[in-house]
Amino acid sequence: MPPRKKKSTEQEELFSASTPKEIQAILWKAADKLRGSIDAAQYKEFVLGLIFLKYVSDAFEERRGELARELAEDGISGDRIDDFLEDRDEYTGAHVFWVPETARWSWIAAHAKSRGVGELLDSAMDAVMRENTTLNGVLPKIFNRDTVDQKRLAELVDLISSARFGGTEGKPAQDVLGEVYEYFLGNFARAEGKRGGEFYTPQSVVRLIVEILEPYNGRVYDPACGSGGMFVQAGKFIEAHRGRGHKADIAVYGQELNERTWRLARMNLAIHGIDGNLAARWGDTFADDRHPDLRADFVMANPPFNIKDWARDEHDPRWKHGVPPRNNANFAWLQHMVAKLGERGTAGIVLANGSMSSQPSGEGEIRRSMVEADLVACMVALPSQLFRTTQIPACLWFLARDKSPQGAKGLADRRGQILFVDARGLGVMADRTERVLTEADLARIAGTYHAWRGTESARAEGLTYEDEPGFCFSAGLETVREHGYVLTPGRYVGAAEEEEEDAEAVAAQVTALTDELFGLFDEAAALDTTVRRVLGSLG
Repeated sequence: MPPRKKKSTEQEELFSASTPKEIQAILWKAADKLRGSIDAAQYKEFVLGLIFLKYVSDAFEERRGELARELAEDGISGDRIDDFLEDRDEYTGAHVFWVPETARWSWIAAHAKSRGVGELLDSAMDAVMRENTTLNGVLPKIFNRDTVDQKRLAELVDLISSARFGGTEGKPAQDVLGEVYEYFLGNFARAEGKRGGEFYTPQSVVRLIVEILEPYNGRVYDPACGSGGMFVQAGKFIEAHRGRGHKADIAVYGQELNERTWRLARMNLAIHGIDGNLAARWGDTFADDRHPDLRADFVMANPPFNIKDWARDEHDPRWKHGVPPRNNANFAWLQHMVAKLGERGTAGIVLANGSMSSQPSGEGEIRRSMVEADLVACMVALPSQLFRTTQIPACLWFLARDKSPQGAKGLADRRGQILFVDARGLGVMADRTERVLTEADLARIAGTYHAWRGTESARAEGLTYEDEPGFCFSAGLETVREHGYVLTPGRYVGAAEEEEEDAEAVAAQVTALTDELFGLFDEAAALDTTVRRVLGSLG
Protein backbone atom coordinates (compact mmCIF):
# COMPACT_ATOMS: atom_id res chain seq x y z
CA MET A 1 0.00 0.00 0.00
CA PRO A 2 1.47 3.41 -0.93
CA PRO A 3 2.13 5.81 1.95
CA ARG A 4 -0.74 8.17 2.71
CA LYS A 5 -0.15 11.68 1.40
CA LYS A 6 0.67 14.10 4.19
CA LYS A 7 -1.71 17.00 4.57
CA SER A 8 -0.37 20.52 3.95
CA THR A 9 -0.29 23.03 6.79
CA GLU A 10 -3.24 24.88 5.26
CA GLN A 11 -5.25 21.65 4.97
CA GLU A 12 -4.59 20.85 8.63
CA GLU A 13 -5.72 24.37 9.56
CA LEU A 14 -8.86 24.00 7.45
CA PHE A 15 -9.80 20.71 9.07
CA SER A 16 -9.60 22.41 12.48
CA ALA A 17 -11.39 25.58 11.31
CA SER A 18 -14.82 25.86 12.88
CA THR A 19 -16.12 29.23 11.64
CA PRO A 20 -16.56 30.82 8.20
CA LYS A 21 -14.15 33.60 9.19
CA GLU A 22 -11.38 31.10 9.91
CA ILE A 23 -12.01 29.37 6.57
CA GLN A 24 -11.92 32.74 4.75
CA ALA A 25 -8.61 33.75 6.29
CA ILE A 26 -6.92 30.42 5.49
CA LEU A 27 -8.14 30.41 1.87
CA TRP A 28 -7.03 34.03 1.38
CA LYS A 29 -3.56 33.22 2.70
CA ALA A 30 -3.30 30.22 0.34
CA ALA A 31 -4.62 32.13 -2.69
CA ASP A 32 -2.20 34.96 -2.00
CA LYS A 33 0.68 32.61 -2.81
CA LEU A 34 -0.42 32.66 -6.47
CA ARG A 35 -0.34 36.45 -6.74
CA GLY A 36 3.17 36.72 -8.17
CA SER A 37 2.52 34.29 -11.02
CA ILE A 38 -0.66 35.95 -12.30
CA ASP A 39 -1.26 39.27 -14.03
CA ALA A 40 -2.36 41.66 -11.25
CA ALA A 41 -5.32 42.87 -13.33
CA GLN A 42 -6.63 39.29 -13.65
CA TYR A 43 -5.91 38.07 -10.13
CA LYS A 44 -9.40 38.92 -8.80
CA GLU A 45 -11.10 37.07 -11.65
CA PHE A 46 -8.72 34.14 -11.21
CA VAL A 47 -9.41 33.55 -7.51
CA LEU A 48 -13.09 34.53 -7.50
CA GLY A 49 -13.64 32.38 -10.58
CA LEU A 50 -12.43 29.36 -8.62
CA ILE A 51 -14.79 30.15 -5.74
CA PHE A 52 -17.67 30.58 -8.18
CA LEU A 53 -16.99 27.22 -9.83
CA LYS A 54 -16.95 25.57 -6.40
CA TYR A 55 -20.26 27.30 -5.62
CA VAL A 56 -22.11 26.16 -8.77
CA SER A 57 -20.73 22.66 -8.31
CA ASP A 58 -21.82 22.50 -4.65
CA ALA A 59 -25.28 23.85 -5.52
CA PHE A 60 -25.57 21.24 -8.28
CA GLU A 61 -24.53 18.38 -6.00
CA GLU A 62 -26.91 19.58 -3.29
CA ARG A 63 -29.81 19.57 -5.75
CA ARG A 64 -28.69 16.17 -7.05
CA GLY A 65 -28.83 14.78 -3.52
CA GLU A 66 -32.30 16.25 -2.92
CA LEU A 67 -33.50 14.80 -6.22
CA ALA A 68 -32.14 11.33 -5.40
CA ARG A 69 -33.96 11.35 -2.05
CA GLU A 70 -37.23 12.49 -3.67
CA LEU A 71 -36.99 9.74 -6.31
CA ALA A 72 -36.21 7.09 -3.72
CA GLU A 73 -39.25 8.17 -1.69
CA ASP A 74 -41.36 7.78 -4.85
CA GLY A 75 -40.09 4.21 -5.28
CA ILE A 76 -37.96 4.95 -8.35
CA SER A 77 -34.63 3.08 -8.56
CA GLY A 78 -31.87 1.82 -10.84
CA ASP A 79 -31.43 3.21 -14.33
CA ARG A 80 -34.54 5.35 -14.02
CA ILE A 81 -32.96 7.28 -11.13
CA ASP A 82 -29.84 7.86 -13.24
CA ASP A 83 -31.95 9.23 -16.08
CA PHE A 84 -33.67 11.70 -13.76
CA LEU A 85 -30.39 12.71 -12.11
CA GLU A 86 -29.00 13.70 -15.52
CA ASP A 87 -32.13 15.61 -16.57
CA ARG A 88 -31.04 19.27 -16.74
CA ASP A 89 -34.64 20.52 -16.34
CA GLU A 90 -34.68 19.07 -12.82
CA TYR A 91 -31.89 21.53 -11.94
CA THR A 92 -32.69 24.64 -13.97
CA GLY A 93 -36.32 24.40 -12.80
CA ALA A 94 -35.01 24.74 -9.23
CA HIS A 95 -32.86 27.77 -10.22
CA VAL A 96 -29.66 25.71 -10.12
CA PHE A 97 -27.05 25.94 -12.89
CA TRP A 98 -26.57 22.78 -14.93
CA VAL A 99 -22.98 21.58 -14.44
CA PRO A 100 -21.61 18.99 -16.92
CA GLU A 101 -19.74 16.07 -15.35
CA THR A 102 -16.27 17.29 -16.34
CA ALA A 103 -16.97 20.70 -14.77
CA ARG A 104 -18.02 19.32 -11.40
CA TRP A 105 -15.55 20.09 -8.63
CA SER A 106 -15.30 16.47 -7.51
CA TRP A 107 -14.29 15.42 -11.05
CA ILE A 108 -11.71 18.21 -11.35
CA ALA A 109 -10.19 17.40 -7.95
CA ALA A 110 -9.98 13.70 -8.83
CA HIS A 111 -8.20 14.31 -12.17
CA ALA A 112 -6.14 17.42 -11.36
CA LYS A 113 -2.87 15.55 -10.91
CA SER A 114 -3.11 13.36 -14.00
CA ARG A 115 -4.48 15.79 -16.60
CA GLY A 116 -3.18 19.23 -15.60
CA VAL A 117 -5.30 21.41 -13.33
CA GLY A 118 -5.13 24.57 -15.47
CA GLU A 119 -6.45 22.81 -18.55
CA LEU A 120 -9.24 21.16 -16.54
CA LEU A 121 -10.33 24.49 -15.02
CA ASP A 122 -10.39 26.33 -18.34
CA SER A 123 -12.42 23.50 -19.88
CA ALA A 124 -14.79 23.50 -16.89
CA MET A 125 -15.40 27.27 -17.15
CA ASP A 126 -16.07 26.90 -20.86
CA ALA A 127 -18.48 24.00 -20.31
CA VAL A 128 -20.47 25.83 -17.60
CA MET A 129 -20.84 28.91 -19.81
CA ARG A 130 -21.80 26.79 -22.82
CA GLU A 131 -24.54 24.99 -20.86
CA ASN A 132 -25.89 28.13 -19.12
CA THR A 133 -26.51 31.00 -21.49
CA THR A 134 -26.92 33.54 -18.66
CA LEU A 135 -23.23 33.00 -17.81
CA ASN A 136 -22.03 33.37 -21.40
CA GLY A 137 -18.83 35.42 -21.48
CA VAL A 138 -18.77 35.84 -17.69
CA LEU A 139 -16.34 33.22 -16.34
CA PRO A 140 -12.55 33.51 -16.63
CA LYS A 141 -10.56 31.09 -18.80
CA ILE A 142 -7.08 32.09 -17.67
CA PHE A 143 -5.86 29.08 -15.69
CA ASN A 144 -3.88 27.11 -18.30
CA ARG A 145 -1.17 29.66 -18.98
CA ASP A 146 2.61 29.36 -18.82
CA THR A 147 2.74 32.22 -16.31
CA VAL A 148 0.49 30.43 -13.80
CA ASP A 149 2.25 28.28 -11.20
CA GLN A 150 0.39 25.02 -11.81
CA LYS A 151 1.74 23.37 -8.66
CA ARG A 152 0.41 26.13 -6.42
CA LEU A 153 -2.85 26.15 -8.38
CA ALA A 154 -3.28 22.41 -7.75
CA GLU A 155 -2.60 23.00 -4.03
CA LEU A 156 -5.30 25.70 -3.97
CA VAL A 157 -7.79 23.34 -5.64
CA ASP A 158 -6.96 20.70 -3.02
CA LEU A 159 -7.43 23.26 -0.28
CA ILE A 160 -10.81 24.45 -1.54
CA SER A 161 -11.83 20.79 -1.83
CA SER A 162 -10.87 20.25 1.82
CA ALA A 163 -12.75 23.26 3.18
CA ARG A 164 -15.84 22.35 5.20
CA PHE A 165 -18.17 24.95 3.71
CA GLY A 166 -21.23 23.20 5.03
CA GLY A 167 -22.12 22.79 8.69
CA THR A 168 -20.15 25.79 9.96
CA GLU A 169 -22.20 27.79 12.47
CA GLY A 170 -25.30 26.08 11.07
CA LYS A 171 -25.07 27.84 7.70
CA PRO A 172 -25.67 26.11 4.34
CA ALA A 173 -22.58 25.58 2.17
CA GLN A 174 -23.80 28.06 -0.43
CA ASP A 175 -24.19 30.83 2.17
CA VAL A 176 -20.65 30.24 3.44
CA LEU A 177 -19.26 30.32 -0.10
CA GLY A 178 -21.13 33.58 -0.67
CA GLU A 179 -19.47 35.03 2.42
CA VAL A 180 -16.07 33.82 1.19
CA TYR A 181 -16.71 35.63 -2.11
CA GLU A 182 -17.61 38.87 -0.27
CA TYR A 183 -14.59 38.53 2.03
CA PHE A 184 -12.26 38.19 -0.96
CA LEU A 185 -13.86 41.18 -2.69
CA GLY A 186 -13.25 43.29 0.41
CA ASN A 187 -9.65 42.15 0.67
CA PHE A 188 -9.01 42.89 -3.00
CA ALA A 189 -10.42 46.39 -2.53
CA ARG A 190 -8.13 47.03 0.45
CA ALA A 191 -5.12 45.68 -1.42
CA GLU A 192 -5.79 47.85 -4.48
CA GLY A 193 -6.32 51.08 -2.54
CA LYS A 194 -8.00 53.82 -4.55
CA ARG A 195 -8.76 51.53 -7.53
CA GLY A 196 -10.52 49.15 -5.14
CA GLY A 197 -13.25 51.74 -4.69
CA GLU A 198 -14.27 51.14 -8.30
CA PHE A 199 -15.84 47.80 -7.42
CA TYR A 200 -16.40 47.77 -3.66
CA THR A 201 -18.40 49.85 -1.16
CA PRO A 202 -17.81 49.26 2.59
CA GLN A 203 -20.46 46.91 3.91
CA SER A 204 -21.65 49.17 6.74
CA VAL A 205 -22.33 51.99 4.26
CA VAL A 206 -24.26 49.64 1.95
CA ARG A 207 -26.24 48.33 4.91
CA LEU A 208 -27.15 51.86 6.00
CA ILE A 209 -28.55 52.71 2.56
CA VAL A 210 -30.54 49.46 2.43
CA GLU A 211 -31.84 49.81 6.01
CA ILE A 212 -33.14 53.30 5.24
CA LEU A 213 -34.70 52.49 1.84
CA GLU A 214 -36.18 49.11 2.91
CA PRO A 215 -36.41 47.57 -0.59
CA TYR A 216 -38.91 44.80 0.19
CA ASN A 217 -40.32 44.56 -3.33
CA GLY A 218 -40.19 46.27 -6.70
CA ARG A 219 -37.48 47.33 -9.11
CA VAL A 220 -34.01 48.00 -7.65
CA TYR A 221 -31.46 49.86 -9.77
CA ASP A 222 -27.75 50.70 -9.43
CA PRO A 223 -26.23 52.67 -12.34
CA ALA A 224 -22.66 52.17 -11.09
CA CYS A 225 -23.06 48.70 -9.62
CA GLY A 226 -19.42 47.68 -9.20
CA SER A 227 -19.37 44.08 -7.99
CA GLY A 228 -23.06 44.14 -7.07
CA GLY A 229 -22.79 44.73 -3.31
CA MET A 230 -25.94 46.87 -3.13
CA PHE A 231 -28.02 44.09 -4.66
CA VAL A 232 -26.52 41.41 -2.41
CA GLN A 233 -27.27 43.48 0.70
CA ALA A 234 -30.83 44.12 -0.51
CA GLY A 235 -31.26 40.35 -0.82
CA LYS A 236 -29.93 39.82 2.69
CA PHE A 237 -32.27 42.50 4.05
CA ILE A 238 -35.28 40.76 2.52
CA GLU A 239 -34.14 37.36 3.84
CA ALA A 240 -33.71 38.77 7.34
CA HIS A 241 -37.14 40.41 7.43
CA ARG A 242 -39.32 38.30 5.13
CA GLY A 243 -37.50 34.98 4.66
CA ARG A 244 -35.25 33.42 2.01
CA GLY A 245 -38.09 32.72 -0.40
CA HIS A 246 -38.88 36.43 -0.82
CA LYS A 247 -35.67 37.49 -2.59
CA ALA A 248 -37.56 37.09 -5.85
CA ASP A 249 -39.83 39.96 -4.73
CA ILE A 250 -37.28 42.41 -6.12
CA ALA A 251 -36.20 42.78 -9.76
CA VAL A 252 -32.56 43.85 -10.02
CA TYR A 253 -31.19 46.16 -12.74
CA GLY A 254 -27.61 47.39 -12.93
CA GLN A 255 -24.91 48.79 -15.15
CA GLU A 256 -21.13 48.78 -14.84
CA LEU A 257 -18.49 50.52 -16.93
CA ASN A 258 -15.55 48.15 -16.34
CA GLU A 259 -15.66 44.77 -18.12
CA ARG A 260 -13.83 42.80 -15.42
CA THR A 261 -15.93 44.33 -12.64
CA TRP A 262 -19.10 43.55 -14.61
CA ARG A 263 -18.02 39.89 -14.70
CA LEU A 264 -17.40 39.91 -10.93
CA ALA A 265 -20.87 41.37 -10.37
CA ARG A 266 -22.52 38.70 -12.51
CA MET A 267 -20.77 35.99 -10.51
CA ASN A 268 -21.58 37.72 -7.20
CA LEU A 269 -25.30 37.85 -7.95
CA ALA A 270 -25.33 34.22 -9.10
CA ILE A 271 -23.49 32.99 -6.01
CA HIS A 272 -26.10 34.76 -3.82
CA GLY A 273 -29.05 33.39 -5.78
CA ILE A 274 -30.09 36.75 -7.26
CA ASP A 275 -31.39 36.78 -10.83
CA GLY A 276 -30.26 40.24 -11.92
CA ASN A 277 -30.32 42.14 -15.21
CA LEU A 278 -26.88 43.74 -15.56
CA ALA A 279 -27.41 44.16 -19.32
CA ALA A 280 -25.85 42.01 -22.02
CA ARG A 281 -22.50 43.76 -21.58
CA TRP A 282 -20.77 46.52 -19.67
CA GLY A 283 -21.17 50.16 -20.69
CA ASP A 284 -20.99 53.87 -19.78
CA THR A 285 -24.16 54.91 -17.95
CA PHE A 286 -24.01 58.46 -19.33
CA ALA A 287 -23.12 57.67 -22.94
CA ASP A 288 -24.95 54.34 -23.28
CA ASP A 289 -27.76 53.85 -20.75
CA ARG A 290 -28.45 50.10 -20.86
CA HIS A 291 -31.86 50.46 -19.18
CA PRO A 292 -33.31 53.51 -20.96
CA ASP A 293 -36.97 52.85 -20.16
CA LEU A 294 -36.52 51.72 -16.55
CA ARG A 295 -38.39 53.52 -13.78
CA ALA A 296 -37.20 52.12 -10.48
CA ASP A 297 -38.79 51.87 -7.06
CA PHE A 298 -35.38 52.02 -5.41
CA VAL A 299 -32.08 53.42 -6.64
CA MET A 300 -28.92 52.65 -4.63
CA ALA A 301 -25.48 53.71 -5.79
CA ASN A 302 -21.93 54.62 -4.88
CA PRO A 303 -20.75 56.27 -8.12
CA PRO A 304 -17.13 57.40 -8.51
CA PHE A 305 -16.55 60.73 -6.75
CA ASN A 306 -15.80 63.96 -8.62
CA ILE A 307 -14.98 62.37 -12.00
CA LYS A 308 -13.75 64.97 -14.49
CA ASP A 309 -13.64 63.02 -17.73
CA TRP A 310 -17.22 61.92 -18.40
CA ALA A 311 -19.53 61.67 -21.43
CA ARG A 312 -21.20 65.07 -21.12
CA ASP A 313 -23.96 66.03 -23.55
CA GLU A 314 -25.44 69.48 -22.92
CA HIS A 315 -28.69 68.47 -24.63
CA ASP A 316 -29.27 65.30 -22.58
CA PRO A 317 -32.94 65.23 -21.46
CA ARG A 318 -31.86 63.98 -18.03
CA TRP A 319 -30.59 67.43 -17.06
CA LYS A 320 -33.97 68.76 -15.86
CA HIS A 321 -32.36 70.87 -13.14
CA GLY A 322 -29.38 72.22 -15.05
CA VAL A 323 -26.46 71.03 -17.16
CA PRO A 324 -23.75 69.49 -14.93
CA PRO A 325 -20.25 70.99 -15.26
CA ARG A 326 -17.73 69.38 -17.56
CA ASN A 327 -15.15 68.88 -14.80
CA ASN A 328 -17.36 67.10 -12.22
CA ALA A 329 -20.04 64.43 -12.71
CA ASN A 330 -21.56 64.49 -9.18
CA PHE A 331 -24.71 66.30 -10.28
CA ALA A 332 -24.90 64.25 -13.45
CA TRP A 333 -25.18 61.14 -11.28
CA LEU A 334 -27.83 62.76 -9.08
CA GLN A 335 -29.95 63.86 -12.04
CA HIS A 336 -29.57 60.50 -13.80
CA MET A 337 -30.95 58.81 -10.69
CA VAL A 338 -33.81 61.29 -10.41
CA ALA A 339 -34.67 60.49 -14.04
CA LYS A 340 -34.81 56.78 -13.14
CA LEU A 341 -37.17 57.13 -10.17
CA GLY A 342 -40.68 55.78 -10.51
CA GLU A 343 -43.77 57.66 -9.35
CA ARG A 344 -43.04 56.91 -5.68
CA GLY A 345 -39.39 55.93 -6.08
CA THR A 346 -36.69 56.61 -3.49
CA ALA A 347 -32.92 56.71 -3.83
CA GLY A 348 -29.82 56.51 -1.65
CA ILE A 349 -26.55 57.78 -3.14
CA VAL A 350 -23.01 58.05 -1.76
CA LEU A 351 -21.27 61.25 -2.89
CA ALA A 352 -18.35 63.44 -1.89
CA ASN A 353 -19.10 66.05 0.79
CA GLY A 354 -18.48 68.83 -1.71
CA SER A 355 -21.78 67.99 -3.41
CA MET A 356 -23.65 69.42 -0.39
CA SER A 357 -22.22 72.92 -0.67
CA SER A 358 -20.42 73.44 -4.01
CA GLN A 359 -21.38 76.57 -5.98
CA PRO A 360 -19.14 76.83 -9.09
CA SER A 361 -20.12 75.91 -12.64
CA GLY A 362 -23.85 75.85 -11.91
CA GLU A 363 -23.75 73.14 -9.20
CA GLY A 364 -25.32 75.45 -6.62
CA GLU A 365 -28.16 76.23 -9.01
CA ILE A 366 -28.78 72.53 -9.75
CA ARG A 367 -28.91 71.81 -6.02
CA ARG A 368 -31.33 74.75 -5.52
CA SER A 369 -33.60 73.42 -8.26
CA MET A 370 -33.64 69.90 -6.78
CA VAL A 371 -34.49 71.28 -3.33
CA GLU A 372 -37.28 73.47 -4.72
CA ALA A 373 -38.65 70.45 -6.61
CA ASP A 374 -38.89 68.77 -3.17
CA LEU A 375 -36.77 65.83 -4.30
CA VAL A 376 -34.35 65.82 -1.35
CA ALA A 377 -35.65 63.81 1.62
CA CYS A 378 -32.61 63.35 3.84
CA MET A 379 -28.91 64.23 4.04
CA VAL A 380 -26.48 62.22 6.16
CA ALA A 381 -22.93 63.37 6.94
CA LEU A 382 -20.79 60.24 7.33
CA PRO A 383 -17.81 59.71 9.66
CA SER A 384 -14.30 59.89 8.25
CA GLN A 385 -12.27 56.78 7.36
CA LEU A 386 -15.23 54.59 6.38
CA PHE A 387 -13.71 54.27 2.90
CA ARG A 388 -10.26 52.73 2.99
CA THR A 389 -9.97 53.39 -0.75
CA THR A 390 -10.31 57.20 -0.55
CA GLN A 391 -9.67 59.98 1.95
CA ILE A 392 -12.40 62.19 0.41
CA PRO A 393 -15.11 62.87 3.07
CA ALA A 394 -18.46 61.39 2.02
CA CYS A 395 -22.16 61.89 2.60
CA LEU A 396 -25.45 60.21 1.70
CA TRP A 397 -28.19 61.82 -0.36
CA PHE A 398 -31.67 60.32 0.00
CA LEU A 399 -34.11 61.40 -2.71
CA ALA A 400 -37.87 60.83 -2.94
CA ARG A 401 -40.40 61.49 -5.69
CA ASP A 402 -43.29 61.62 -3.25
CA LYS A 403 -42.99 62.79 0.37
CA SER A 404 -46.74 62.76 0.96
CA PRO A 405 -48.51 60.25 3.30
CA GLN A 406 -49.11 58.03 0.21
CA GLY A 407 -52.64 57.00 1.10
CA ALA A 408 -52.93 53.61 2.81
CA LYS A 409 -49.23 53.63 3.73
CA GLY A 410 -50.04 56.31 6.32
CA LEU A 411 -46.61 57.93 6.21
CA ALA A 412 -45.86 61.26 7.86
CA ASP A 413 -46.43 64.17 5.50
CA ARG A 414 -42.90 65.49 4.87
CA ARG A 415 -43.57 67.64 1.83
CA GLY A 416 -41.46 70.77 1.99
CA GLN A 417 -39.13 69.29 4.65
CA ILE A 418 -35.63 67.75 4.69
CA LEU A 419 -34.14 65.62 7.45
CA PHE A 420 -30.51 66.40 8.30
CA VAL A 421 -28.44 63.80 10.19
CA ASP A 422 -24.89 64.48 11.38
CA ALA A 423 -23.35 61.03 11.90
CA ARG A 424 -19.72 62.19 11.83
CA GLY A 425 -19.20 61.21 15.47
CA LEU A 426 -20.38 57.62 15.03
CA GLY A 427 -18.49 54.44 14.14
CA VAL A 428 -15.57 52.56 15.67
CA MET A 429 -12.10 51.85 14.30
CA ALA A 430 -11.90 48.28 12.97
CA ASP A 431 -8.14 48.71 12.64
CA ARG A 432 -5.58 51.51 12.32
CA THR A 433 -7.04 52.95 9.11
CA GLU A 434 -10.67 51.82 8.72
CA ARG A 435 -13.79 52.86 10.59
CA VAL A 436 -17.06 50.90 10.54
CA LEU A 437 -20.59 51.75 11.62
CA THR A 438 -21.77 49.46 14.42
CA GLU A 439 -25.16 47.75 14.64
CA ALA A 440 -26.20 50.42 17.15
CA ASP A 441 -25.06 53.19 14.78
CA LEU A 442 -27.02 51.71 11.87
CA ALA A 443 -30.12 51.31 14.03
CA ARG A 444 -29.83 54.88 15.31
CA ILE A 445 -29.50 56.52 11.89
CA ALA A 446 -32.06 54.32 10.11
CA GLY A 447 -34.44 54.51 13.08
CA THR A 448 -34.25 58.31 13.04
CA TYR A 449 -35.16 58.39 9.35
CA HIS A 450 -38.05 55.92 9.73
CA ALA A 451 -39.41 57.78 12.76
CA TRP A 452 -39.26 61.04 10.76
CA ARG A 453 -41.00 59.45 7.76
CA GLY A 454 -43.48 57.51 9.91
CA THR A 455 -42.88 54.19 8.18
CA GLU A 456 -44.51 50.90 9.12
CA SER A 457 -41.27 49.67 10.72
CA ALA A 458 -41.10 52.79 12.90
CA ARG A 459 -44.71 52.36 14.01
CA ALA A 460 -44.07 48.69 14.80
CA GLU A 461 -41.18 49.69 17.07
CA GLY A 462 -43.06 52.63 18.60
CA LEU A 463 -40.54 55.16 17.25
CA THR A 464 -41.46 58.85 17.14
CA TYR A 465 -39.37 61.65 15.72
CA GLU A 466 -37.87 64.57 17.63
CA ASP A 467 -35.03 66.90 16.68
CA GLU A 468 -31.87 66.02 18.59
CA PRO A 469 -29.31 68.84 18.91
CA GLY A 470 -25.98 67.81 17.47
CA PHE A 471 -27.45 64.81 15.62
CA CYS A 472 -30.66 65.46 13.64
CA PHE A 473 -32.95 68.29 12.57
CA SER A 474 -36.00 68.47 10.31
CA ALA A 475 -35.79 71.69 8.31
CA GLY A 476 -38.47 73.38 6.23
CA LEU A 477 -37.58 74.70 2.78
CA GLU A 478 -37.59 78.29 4.08
CA THR A 479 -34.79 77.39 6.49
CA VAL A 480 -32.83 75.74 3.67
CA ARG A 481 -33.29 78.88 1.55
CA GLU A 482 -31.88 80.97 4.38
CA HIS A 483 -28.76 78.78 4.28
CA GLY A 484 -28.36 79.37 0.55
CA TYR A 485 -29.40 75.79 -0.31
CA VAL A 486 -26.26 74.41 1.32
CA LEU A 487 -27.20 70.92 2.57
CA THR A 488 -24.39 70.24 5.06
CA PRO A 489 -26.09 68.72 8.17
CA GLY A 490 -23.72 70.51 10.58
CA ARG A 491 -25.35 73.82 9.59
CA TYR A 492 -28.75 72.64 10.77
CA VAL A 493 -28.36 70.23 13.68
CA GLY A 494 -26.43 72.66 15.92
CA ALA A 495 -24.39 71.59 18.93
CA ALA A 496 -25.39 68.81 21.28
CA GLU A 497 -27.08 70.06 24.49
CA GLU A 498 -24.53 68.45 26.73
CA GLU A 499 -21.78 70.21 24.78
CA GLU A 500 -23.46 73.58 25.39
CA GLU A 501 -24.04 72.85 29.09
CA ASP A 502 -20.49 71.64 29.62
CA ALA A 503 -18.81 74.52 27.77
CA GLU A 504 -18.07 76.50 30.95
CA ALA A 505 -16.84 73.42 32.79
CA VAL A 506 -14.54 72.52 29.90
CA ALA A 507 -13.14 76.08 29.78
CA ALA A 508 -12.44 76.00 33.51
CA GLN A 509 -10.76 72.61 33.19
CA VAL A 510 -8.56 73.88 30.33
CA THR A 511 -7.54 76.88 32.44
CA ALA A 512 -6.66 74.67 35.41
CA LEU A 513 -4.64 72.26 33.24
CA THR A 514 -2.84 75.18 31.59
CA ASP A 515 -1.87 76.59 34.99
CA GLU A 516 -0.67 73.15 36.08
CA LEU A 517 1.39 72.76 32.89
CA PHE A 518 3.06 76.14 33.33
CA GLY A 519 3.87 75.16 36.92
CA LEU A 520 5.56 71.99 35.67
CA PHE A 521 7.54 74.07 33.15
CA ASP A 522 8.82 76.23 36.06
CA GLU A 523 9.78 73.14 38.06
CA ALA A 524 11.60 71.69 35.05
CA ALA A 525 13.53 74.92 34.54
CA ALA A 526 14.57 75.00 38.20
CA LEU A 527 15.64 71.36 38.05
CA ASP A 528 17.64 72.03 34.89
CA THR A 529 19.52 74.85 36.65
CA THR A 530 20.31 72.61 39.63
CA VAL A 531 21.61 69.77 37.43
CA ARG A 532 23.84 72.15 35.46
CA ARG A 533 25.29 73.59 38.69
CA VAL A 534 26.07 70.14 40.10
CA LEU A 535 27.70 68.98 36.86
CA GLY A 536 29.74 72.20 36.76
CA SER A 537 31.10 71.65 40.25
CA LEU A 538 32.14 68.11 39.33
CA GLY A 539 34.12 69.50 36.38
